[in-house]
Parts: sequence; structure tokens; C-alpha cells
Amino acid sequence: MKVRFWGTRGSIPISLTAAQSRAKLVSALQLAVTHGLNRQEDVETFISTQLPFEISGTFGGHSSCVQLESEGAAHVFLDFGTGARPLAGDYLKRFPPHVPQTYHVFMSHVHWDHIMGFPFFTPVYIPGNRIVIHTCHAHAEQAFRTQQSAPCFPVPFEALSANIEFDVLQPGQRYDIAGFSVQALLQLHSGDSYGWRFERHGKAMVYSTDSEHKLDDPSSLDEYVKFFSEADLVVFDAMYSLADAISVRADWGHSSNLMGIELCQAANARRLCMFHHEPAYDDAKLAEVLAQTRQLEAIYRTGAALEVSTAYDGLEITL
Repeated sequence: MKVRFWGTRGSIPISLTAAQSRAKLVSALQLAVTHGLNRQEDVETFISTQLPFEISGTFGGHSSCVQLESEGAAHVFLDFGTGARPLAGDYLKRFPPHVPQTYHVFMSHVHWDHIMGFPFFTPVYIPGNRIVIHTCHAHAEQAFRTQQSAPCFPVPFEALSANIEFDVLQPGQRYDIAGFSVQALLQLHSGDSYGWRFERHGKAMVYSTDSEHKLDDPSSLDEYVKFFSEADLVVFDAMYSLADAISVRADWGHSSNLMGIELCQAANARRLCMFHHEPAYDDAKLAEVLAQTRQLEAIYRTGAALEVSTAYDGLEITL
């Protein structure tokens, strides 16, 4: 099973500013001077081994879109954030437009940042394609149609050439879809959101974004521990610090890095990948949060180590 991240930001997509790009360049050149870089053939090695990721790369700016692949399974991804646009480009490189494909898309919810990539997902304009949108929201189709209605978008939903289907599922029930065993969990978020658990060939991946966790509701926390149980990977909404999540941003529908650690450790999950990044956080801040989270994991650890990472656009994780 392989997980690819095409969009990892929350609330709204962002891009690097000129000032941020320049700051990265200055930092890279300063480190190059420190390391005595003076040969062209050493540049690639220097970038790969001496520059931290927040300088040599970027966590990216697309909103939520995560692909799940497994040999013999159908095309599966989660959420139609703006990351769906580059995902579409990758699909079309691998599968010619004249060969019809079926895509299974599982929606956490239908807030704008999670559906705004749909009109730019090229396969919806190709006749013969089938797009199955799996959701626990009865109003999902209305949300997708409203987004493409005038004056919001120039191409109406009715003009799409692919066959678009909406499959309304029930949380708590187990389904066999696209080669995976799939189950949804109702989460605390404005308008409701749903986490998804996928199992195949003895591996389990959990996608839990746009979910708030109340420290005074232990029964709800127990539900998440069961849902995350023994997962090989938990993609987790760690948008805020714990202090923000329980104070100034309480009831905003998002969680924290520390809550992710506690739930994953209690569930004996193997890897936590922080997701749905705060759009105000630049690459340096996200790298700082990752370092702090790894320190916290070690402090709170009582059993096996929990691997902690931060999602970025382009990250691939093989389970």
C-alpha cells in the first residue's frame, strides 16, 4: 500500500512569496559558504545532504488531496482539494485519455477547501470516465453542483462529460470498495466531517482530518483510539498547538500535534503524519513543529516508538 500526498494545507491553498523564496536562497548560500562549496559537481550532494528540507524544499501549498494505491486495487484518493489538479496530471500521464478509468474519491466533508479542486480534475471532462464520490453527507451532490453554478464557475456541473456518481455511506459500517475494506467515523467539525480507515493485505491507513478532540470527552477519545488501533499510518489534522486548540481556537474544528501523539500512542499506531497545515505557517515553522512533536513523542512514549512525520505535497509513504 502506498500513500501519496498531493495537497496538505488546511482552510485555503497558499504559495511561497518572493520574500520567502529569497530567504531560502540566502540561507542556502550562507550554508554553502560555511561548507566550502566551490565545485559545480558537488552542488547536488550539498543540497541532498547539507540543506534541511525547509530550505531545500517546501511543504507545499495545495489543499487536501491524498492518494491511496495498492497493486490490484482501483484508483482511490481522498478529498478534492486543489491537490486534485496535479493528481489529475499524473493520472493522465500514466493512463491515456482514450482509455476510460474509474476513480473512487472518499470525502471527509464538503467545505470549500476540500472540494475546490474538483472543477480542475481533468478526468471529469473526459467521456467514458467514471467518478464515484463516496461520502457520508447526504447533501454532498448539492455542494458540488453549487460550486459550479453561476456566477461562481463558468462550466456548469451538467456540462461534465464523465459519469459522476454520489455514493452515500453510513459511518460505523464496513464496506468493500475498490479493493479495500473501508469504514467511516463521524468527527467533531462544523457541518460534520468523517474520518476514513482503509485496510488491505494486512495494512491499515487512517485519514482523520478536520476533527476536533475535547479533553473533557473521554468516551469520544476512546472511539478514536479504537478507530486508529494498530494502524500503520494515521494522517492526522494537527493544524494547531494544543494551547490554541483548547483556547483561542476552540470549536474551530481542528486538532493539535500533541493530541495526535496521545491518540496514536494509545492506539498502538506505527506512524503519525501531521496534516492540514495552518496556512499562516511557513516552511520554517512547520519544520519547527515537527522537531517539537518528535521531542514530545519521546517524552510521552511508554511503549514502542511512534514514527512522526509531516506531510508535504509530493511525499510518498509505503506501508
